[in-house]
Amino acid sequence: MNEAYSDFITNFKKRLHELFHIENNINELSLERGLPPTMWNGIMANQPLAVAIPAEYGGRGAIVKECLGLLSAASYESLALSLTFGINIALFLEPLAKYAKEEIKKPIFDRFLNHQAMGGLMITEPDFGSDALNMQTQYTELEEGYKIEGKKHWQGLTGMANFWIVAARKNLNDQKLARDIEFFVTDNDKSEQKIHVDKYFNNIGLYVIPYGLNSIDVTIPENQKLEQHSTGIKLMLDVLHRSRLQFPGMGKGFIERMLDESLKHCKNRIVSGKSLAHLDSVQFQLSRIQAAYTLSSGMCAHSSTMSGIEYDVSGKGLEANSMKALVTDLMQESAQICLQLAGSSGYKLEHIGGRGVMDSRPFQIFEGSNEMLYTQIAELTMKGMKRKKQSNFGSFIAEYELTEKVADRFKKILNIPLPADLAQRQMVLFGKVVARLVCLQYVHDMMGKGFREDLYENSLKHMKMDIKMLMSDFVENNNASPIWDYKENSDWMDFV
Repeated sequence: MNEAYSDFITNFKKRLHELFHIENNINELSLERGLPPTMWNGIMANQPLAVAIPAEYGGRGAIVKECLGLLSAASYESLALSLTFGINIALFLEPLAKYAKEEIKKPIFDRFLNHQAMGGLMITEPDFGSDALNMQTQYTELEEGYKIEGKKHWQGLTGMANFWIVAARKNLNDQKLARDIEFFVTDNDKSEQKIHVDKYFNNIGLYVIPYGLNSIDVTIPENQKLEQHSTGIKLMLDVLHRSRLQFPGMGKGFIERMLDESLKHCKNRIVSGKSLAHLDSVQFQLSRIQAAYTLSSGMCAHSSTMSGIEYDVSGKGLEANSMKALVTDLMQESAQICLQLAGSSGYKLEHIGGRGVMDSRPFQIFEGSNEMLYTQIAELTMKGMKRKKQSNFGSFIAEYELTEKVADRFKKILNIPLPADLAQRQMVLFGKVVARLVCLQYVHDMMGKGFREDLYENSLKHMKMDIKMLMSDFVENNNASPIWDYKENSDWMDFV
């Protein structure tokens, strides 16, 4: 673990390229469920998850910059592989390092370093998706531990992970469950702690990662309960926000791959004697992906300064939600553009663009659907405006620390008073605007340290265009709603 990070990541990228393009054909493997054991062994031989393990336990130190660099390198080759690492890092190893009792850390970290173990997090339930506070998985206290019972689904690495962090509420013995949430570590190699898979889901993308429905009926010792620093809900927010703050690592590598593939194709594809790259509309689309690359790079740089396990990020909802929601929207848009520019070839499942569309789509849904996150961003911003007794949006962002450095470029667009009551669809639009401003400032901060000004200016142009359109929709407020009994008098054949 004394290897310089530059050497570590260079060797890792080289090994991935060999495994995916020389020793195997990733385009064919991407059509199958899972990866061959020999390939997993090759990937894990470099101990990639060591980046998320503290140095005192034999790891590289759980340095955010290194974690994001690993996620980015992996997602350049395979978004599913990067998500596998992301689940292990943000949803198991980092919470374990921060909240687990000391006596269980070393043996578990040893399993990850020396025996290719994996771990994940179980929160989501069949009847309670984003409504985690009403989960029904429960625990009862035993003389020397805990009994946990319940159902969980859509956990990445279902049936594959060796360890799980399971969220549950205390059974109060009066058919009620406690409001707060507790977290417990389980070890699937021990029969009394094994979580059983009821069925696997046929997920339409991310074929490498198994998902399914799990039954929990386990008994664990007392020392496998995570230690709260205040409340379980705050622990959960700290974990989920830190995870969302690491989405840019997965997004940046994936977007970079979409950009590189699209640039190469457009330079080489000849139409009417000229390359596609000469077409103005093509240049616009390529610049959209490049702006996404720039914004995700800024997110990575900022996240590296504030999302380590030494920080409490439970109160960083606006930044965490902005990064997660915007970068995943940018991932999907970049994949759609890559597919479009590739023409008919892009509509093949084995094409990186077509595959990228399917693999990036669930990122906009899991760990909080983007509509929900944008709504929360709007709510947090409006609370901030009320505290400042400010009703004009443009005036607020000019003095708000997360947007003040870029606010002057948006004066005319955002110089509007916010209505007292907003429809939810307006809240989503408002949240999208705030997320773009916040993440653009991350690039501005990076530019002050030497990042390319031309990339910043191009991303600024695209964010201006986006925000103009969003604010137009916000002000006009299309209030159309579905007509539930629409079939009556709506068959066109009756009117011909």
